[in-house]
Amino acid sequence: MGVPGESKQFKAGSTLPKLNDKGLTVFSMRFCPYAERVRLLLNVKHVPYEVVNIDLKSKPEWFLERNPLGKVPAIEEPGKKPLFESLVLAEYLDEQYPGSRQVVPKDAYEKARQKVLIEVLAQKVRKITARVAELF
Repeated sequence: MGVPGESKQFKAGSTLPKLNDKGLTVFSMRFCPYAERVRLLLNVKHVPYEVVNIDLKSKPEWFLERNPLGKVPAIEEPGKKPLFESLVLAEYLDEQYPGSRQVVPKDAYEKARQKVLIEVLAQKVRKITARVAELF
């Protein structure tokens, strides 16, 4: 498995890498906070996974076939169609891999409050990311 998050970055024209045929593959990007959300959840729950990093400025065709939105994170499990969108994935993974820690609350109100907090923080992260991008 190696270091979580470490992998070659795949771009347009690249061939589909061999995916994890025994477990979870996470399509990610090294500096994406949304993809990081999913990888953190998997680490907290001790779920083994492999990472395939995607160049979001030059997306591989095979990635767009799996995820028509072309965004990360996305996951793929053997025998299942890919899933994407970080909040959807967090909820799915928390239920699919219950383990010793539940991350997403079962209570509907608490789950909604958690999603509100995530959206507020996500807006702040987007603003910070935009400011940092202006520096380069």
